Amino acid sequence: MKSSSKLWILAALIAGSAAVAHAQTFPSKPIRMIVAFPPGGGTDIVARIISPKLADEFRQQVIVDNRGGADGIIGTDLAAKAPPDGHVMFLGTAGNLAINQTLYSKVPFDIARDFAAVTQVVSVDMMLTVNPAMPAKSVKELITLAKAKPGALNYGSTGVGGIPHLTSELFNHMAETNIHHVPYKGGGPAMTDLIAGHVQVYVQSVVQAAGAAKEGRVRALAVLGPKRSPVLPEVPTVSETIPGYEATNWYGLVIPAATPAATHRRIYTDVAKVMRLPEIRDSILAQGALPVVSTPEEFATFLKAETAKWAKVIKDANIRAE
Repeated sequence: MKSSSKLWILAALIAGSAAVAHAQTFPSKPIRMIVAFPPGGGTDIVARIISPKLADEFRQQVIVDNRGGADGIIGTDLAAKAPPDGHVMFLGTAGNLAINQTLYSKVPFDIARDFAAVTQVVSVDMMLTVNPAMPAKSVKELITLAKAKPGALNYGSTGVGGIPHLTSELFNHMAETNIHHVPYKGGGPAMTDLIAGHVQVYVQSVVQAAGAAKEGRVRALAVLGPKRSPVLPEVPTVSETIPGYEATNWYGLVIPAATPAATHRRIYTDVAKVMRLPEIRDSILAQGALPVVSTPEEFATFLKAETAKWAKVIKDANIRAE
């Protein structure tokens, strides 16, 4: 055997041994779960629900590391550039992982290149709501009203490029309406102005909408997801009027792309086990979200589809955030 062949085989054996050793020692220190928003938001709440049970599985502390700023770009970039040894995970949102790359002209990372999908964690239903003084009592009636008065109706959002903005523009596109966008700095102000009648339409999470709808302060017209919400089962889906319309917010777990395959599998296995625990499921349901477990392959396919869908909405509506 030639010496070069022997060296190649020796190198392969050393690399294989190193991979096995890494898998056997992971995790060897506390794990950081980066959240790209300040404490108290939905992503942070979910991270703090699952992190103690993950710590039990890993036999290492799991620290929720809040790195807010720049619409989640700071935290996403930090996670993308973390050492690929499994000790840094990123709990991202639809905005972090499927929207910002198109919404902003330049970001310092590439989601498909820099991250490996682990699993979707939750799905958050969104709801189309209107001011109760509005004559529209259904999606069909809203479309009819909007077409009768092009540009006369306004919809609120949590800001340019957020899920309420993009889902509303998707509605405008598929319904062929022209409801005007009024951005706010957060969901609270948008909800206040919806109730006051300063805007007529607002897409918001079911968590935020349910109480106000039951009290009659807003009227729930439809859920944006594929199924009716168990929180308000009498409310139809948008797709019952506009076939093919579907939109949800979601959170998912990713890790740096170069993380060894054995470590990747270990992380997925332990996260999936935790997400299936009854107490975790109940805690997430109590937040108005639906627990989800998908394989890395399924989540990667989902990420690709979501990125393409929102990129089209952003480009068609000429939306840009800087």
